Amino acid sequence: MRVLITGSSGHLGEALCRVLGAEGFDVVSIDVLPSEHTTHVGSITDRTLVRRLVDGADAVLHAATLHKPHVGSHTRQDFVDTNVTGTLTLLEEAVAAGVGRFVFTSTTSAFGHALVPPADAPAAWITEAVRPVPKNIYGVTKTAAEDLCELVHRDHGLPIVILRTSRFFPEGDDRDTVREAYADANLKVNELLYRRVDIEDVVSAHRCALERAEAIGFGRYIVSATTPFVPDDLVALHRDAPPVVARHVPAYPAVYEARGWRMFDAIERVYVNAAARQDLGWAPRYDFAYAIERLAAGEEWRSELTFAVGAKGYHAESTGVYTVR
Repeated sequence: MRVLITGSSGHLGEALCRVLGAEGFDVVSIDVLPSEHTTHVGSITDRTLVRRLVDGADAVLHAATLHKPHVGSHTRQDFVDTNVTGTLTLLEEAVAAGVGRFVFTSTTSAFGHALVPPADAPAAWITEAVRPVPKNIYGVTKTAAEDLCELVHRDHGLPIVILRTSRFFPEGDDRDTVREAYADANLKVNELLYRRVDIEDVVSAHRCALERAEAIGFGRYIVSATTPFVPDDLVALHRDAPPVVARHVPAYPAVYEARGWRMFDAIERVYVNAAARQDLGWAPRYDFAYAIERLAAGEEWRSELTFAVGAKGYHAESTGVYTVR
C-alpha cells in the first residue's frame, strides 16, 4: 500500500514514517522542514505538489499542522492557511486521485472550554458526544478542518477517520508553575490517567484507522490512554483525586512514595477512548496501570518509539520548552 504522510518531520509524522516504513508500506512524505523521514520538502497548501504526491496513493495520513505552541509565534491567518486550507487541498486532491482512505490527526484541545467544569461540579467526562468549544485559533482551525473532512465524505464518499489525540509530545509542560511543582516523569505518568497517550499507541491507532476506514465510512475518535476511572468517580475525582486513583491502582502510592512523586490534588477532566477501542479494534498498551507496573519493576514506562523520535520543539528561536532541539 502506498501512503502519503504529511508532517513527516514532526513527532507523529516521523513516528508514522518509521513504523509504516518498517512494515513494508510504500511511504511518500511531505513537510515544510527537511528530515531523513521527509521525501518531499514543501507545503500542503501547494496544490500542484499535493496533486503529484497523491497520484497513485492508496491512503493519506494527514498529521501536518500548526500546533498550540505556535499560537504565540504565528498569525491566525497562518493557522487558517495550514490547518484549514492545507487540509482542504489534501481532501480535494485525494478525491480527484481516487485515494481509498484518509486519516486526519486532530486534537483533544479542540474541546477547549468544554474541558474545564465549574469548581463545584464533577470532573468532565469527555467522549465524542461532547461539543467542542475552542478557546484559541488552534482549536478553531482543527474543528473547522474536521468539518471539512465530514463535508467531503458526505459529498464524495471518501472514507475518513478523524483521530482526536491527547498529549504525546515529550517536551515539558509549558506552564512554569507546573514544571516547578512536579518532576517531568511524575507529571507525565499522572497525565496517563486522563489526558496523555504514548506515541506508539497513537501510531497503532492510525494503523487501525487505515484498516477500518472503508468499513466505518466516517468517524471521529478520541485517542488517549485508557483511563481506569468510571463516571461514578467524577465527583470525588474533582474534589480529592489521590484516593480515587489508589482505589483503582492500589500499587501506585508505594511507587510514588519511593520516588518522592505526588498525585494531582484534583483531576478536572477525563478523556474516554472506548469508542476508538470498539470501532477501530485499537488496543492501547501504555496506560497508568502499565506505567506503575513497569516503574515498580525498575523498568522504563515509555515506549522505545518515544525515544527514537525524541523531542523536537516547535520554534527555532529560544522559547523555553518548545525551542527546536
